[in-house]
Amino acid sequence: MKKITKETTMAEIFLVCPEAERVLAKYNVPCLGCPFAKVEMERLKIGEVCDMYGIDIENLLKELNELYPEK
Repeated sequence: MKKITKETTMAEIFLVCPEAERVLAKYNVPCLGCPFAKVEMERLKIGEVCDMYGIDIENLLKELNELYPEK
């Protein structure tokens, strides 16, 4: 997979990086416990989530990409 970006969906992140939940929880990404988000994972982009909740996207992406190096 290419690098995780603002345009990467939540579903893609979990598919390629199962341990991403730990990093997302560290940044208080609310989607982890939201029943509505579970239905929307295919369309919900990490950049949109971060914009909605004021989450530091740059550091979050850095940590996620460290878990799953680009191939």
